[in-house]
Amino acid sequence: MLNTTTRQLTTTNLLVLIIFIAIFTMAVRVPADTDTWWHLASGRYIVENLTIPTTDPFSHPKGGQPWIDHGWLAQIFWYGLYAWGGWALVALALAGLVTVAFWFIWQQIEANVFVAAVSMILGAIVSSVVWAARPQMVTFVLVAITAYLLHRYKRQEGRLLPWLPLIMIFWVNIHGGYAIGFMLMAAYLLGEAVNNLTGHREDPVVSWGRLKHLLLAVLLSLAVLVINPHTWRMWLYPFQTVGIGALRDFIQEWQSPDFHLPYVQPFAVMLLLILAAMARAGRRADWTDLALVGMWAMWGLFAARNIAIFGLVTTPVLARYADLAWTLQWRDWGQSRVPFSAPVSLGRAGQRPRLALNSVLLGLIILAALIKISLPLTPGANLKAEQAALPYEAVEFIRRERPPGPIFNSYNWGGYFIFKLWPDYEVYIDGRTDLYDDAFIRRYLSVMVADENWRQILDEDRIKTVVIEDGSVLAKFLRLEAGWEEVYSDDLAAIFVRTGSPP
Repeated sequence: MLNTTTRQLTTTNLLVLIIFIAIFTMAVRVPADTDTWWHLASGRYIVENLTIPTTDPFSHPKGGQPWIDHGWLAQIFWYGLYAWGGWALVALALAGLVTVAFWFIWQQIEANVFVAAVSMILGAIVSSVVWAARPQMVTFVLVAITAYLLHRYKRQEGRLLPWLPLIMIFWVNIHGGYAIGFMLMAAYLLGEAVNNLTGHREDPVVSWGRLKHLLLAVLLSLAVLVINPHTWRMWLYPFQTVGIGALRDFIQEWQSPDFHLPYVQPFAVMLLLILAAMARAGRRADWTDLALVGMWAMWGLFAARNIAIFGLVTTPVLARYADLAWTLQWRDWGQSRVPFSAPVSLGRAGQRPRLALNSVLLGLIILAALIKISLPLTPGANLKAEQAALPYEAVEFIRRERPPGPIFNSYNWGGYFIFKLWPDYEVYIDGRTDLYDDAFIRRYLSVMVADENWRQILDEDRIKTVVIEDGSVLAKFLRLEAGWEEVYSDDLAAIFVRTGSPP
């Protein structure tokens, strides 16, 4: 790890700096995804109206109905950055959050710096699937901090109170992902209880007495969740979201990962490496480590969105057992000196040339990182990404020609339309799946696939304009349907306007 006892740029310290420069550079990207837009719009609404919405202001089917805006504080954060510095500042803040999260992960690693470096970079690659300007990125940091506090409590007898309850007060106002914190606590409660029952001695074990303290911290953290604009309803929020079956049936990030996709495959590699390292470590695995790996491997296989948490919280586990397996393997080969088993030390005679070389290398690495970072920070890069992935030209057409509302829109574009077209147009649906519930999402999908009720639904909801993907099933049916006229199309989007009044 980074040598805090000297300011010299040793090879070990250089490697640590490279790790964090690499992670920061990886995380500087075009920061918006389809849900970023409605989070920005909600932040804008809160700032302009000086109130946190408790009913939906953005859609016409659900307008005025109760809505739990669980990410209100993070939305203010992201919108404030956007309003102040545009996408460039948002991108830099996103990279900063990722880097801070991995700094807390680094504090948990017990391995030589070379094994630690490989583990950190692999964990970053695995977790990068969710790096976007959304409230869940603040959750990403809070997961790392909670994991660090629990790790320190187990291995260094650190304190949990008052830190865990304070984090939960903050977290419940940031994002509904606060449930992840309780899952981490549950893994430690279960793992340490089994460690005590089985007489595990290879790792520090939390005694029964200190487990009671952990349980108290959990209960206090649960109690303070009511300190938010939605009070006790946040106790139930995670269960309501997970209970929406349409999420698992139709929305990719809630489905089990497709391992044919390249960005999912590092998850499989990391999981297999952890299992191999544990098997070859030459000692019994800690039950808390097993609980963390088992829990987040299961959730990662259950829903692709959980892969990022797996990559984050299991990085120290991989490093710990890989270090043991590496050392044991070299000893089995009869080697008295294990390569890369200790921090690099420099003799006095070679110190000045090596430090000079390290300084030159660091300068070149920083220069390369700055070149890479500068590319997604330009307004042109963000506009190009927006035009490639979102119906930019279709929105410009709507602003110019003002087709009649209400509109029916693609789910993937709802957040973008909220940011770009509201309040002139209210959306039909967007990424706030907890607002729309299972029945409504299935109703939307029945229109998109043009099943037998699609005309009736559009009539009942008095839809006058449809904005959907150009190659969708619904677009093909509307082109053949009497009473609808295609007024705009491009490679991405098509707009249809009703030529008569809804019956």
